Amino acid sequence: MRTNRVVLTGLGVISSIGIGVPEFTDGLRSGRSGVRPITVFDTTGFASGNGCEVTDFRPEHWIRTMPVGELGRASRFSVAAARMAVRDAGTDEQTLRDRRGLISIGTTDGEAHELDTLTESELAGGSALDPLLARRAVASRLATEVARELRLSDVEIMTVGTACAAGNYSIGDGFDAVRAGEVDFAICGGADAICRKTFAGFYRLGTIAPEHCQPFDVDRKGILTGEGAGVVFMETVDSALARGARIYAEVLGWGLNCDAFHPVAPDQDSVARCVELALADAGITPDQVDLISAHGTGTKVNDVSETKAIRQVYGDRPPPTVSLKSMLGHTMGAASAIGAVACSLAITHGFIPPTINHVRTDPECAIDCVPNEAVAAELDIVQNNGLAFGGNNAVVILGRHRERS
Repeated sequence: MRTNRVVLTGLGVISSIGIGVPEFTDGLRSGRSGVRPITVFDTTGFASGNGCEVTDFRPEHWIRTMPVGELGRASRFSVAAARMAVRDAGTDEQTLRDRRGLISIGTTDGEAHELDTLTESELAGGSALDPLLARRAVASRLATEVARELRLSDVEIMTVGTACAAGNYSIGDGFDAVRAGEVDFAICGGADAICRKTFAGFYRLGTIAPEHCQPFDVDRKGILTGEGAGVVFMETVDSALARGARIYAEVLGWGLNCDAFHPVAPDQDSVARCVELALADAGITPDQVDLISAHGTGTKVNDVSETKAIRQVYGDRPPPTVSLKSMLGHTMGAASAIGAVACSLAITHGFIPPTINHVRTDPECAIDCVPNEAVAAELDIVQNNGLAFGGNNAVVILGRHRERS
């Protein structure tokens, strides 16, 4: 059966280190930190209150069809990033209306920020729930509002709730659909907003870092919660070449599994197996991979399990392995989607983003994490990891697009 080659021609990103492709690229190159005191909710009573909050975001600059006030914070991120990706791809909604498509947005918390506000109102003795807030709290709107904003009707729409691997799940869904010829294009990624619920949950687990996130460092103390969105526009290589589109990267393959080993702890063998599935789907061998964008949360257990899984597949000399969470914090369902954007930009511009805040590598995390400063590199193939609670793992393989004879 003939399958289509699939490429990324549009990128949309909203993050604490940059909004839009140029600013985000600059943030990656410079090793910018998005850490600042959280203002979206009151952190009084917590021992620390830092996070990676998105600032200077003007949703009305990107959201033209939908009334911004009807959208929750996470939906504003997803809709704006989707419009960015479509514009960056050099196409428009009028053109897309004549084609079949898929819209898939992954998330961990949906609109939990809105649910936090509703809960606060009820606890304060409110006699009735605010109907606008109640409508905004529906998680499925992260994807449906993208279709409404772009006025697309011939599209399959999904909001994927596979926690912190959800961005890769959504990108993999879109890749499969375009590869199989089921759709002509896919708008896929992930979005999440900082919320009190998730911050408090990680705090109770003892995994919130007091100041900054230090993945793979011997003195790492945990995560910082973050927020934002990453959305990619995918189409066939034939479609991209026919319209003269810029190609950031080709999606070579992906893998996913769910081991249900533990509610919060990753399973090394299962993560390794997911990597092997992705490499096999891409038709490549470990020695061909130039860079790994790790899940890299900065927690004691995740970093050891993930790096051991990487070495299980790659042997004693794995490729450079970086954690964007050192800069962005943990953006939950958006994490691997923003990672896919970063990997595409690294391939396009020839550099490896750094793992910042690094002092000394934990001997149990025996990898080159490219500490503190970006380095120039010719990248042909990059692996993007997404790991989640409940043993949900998804790995996407991206490569430099090359013509085949």
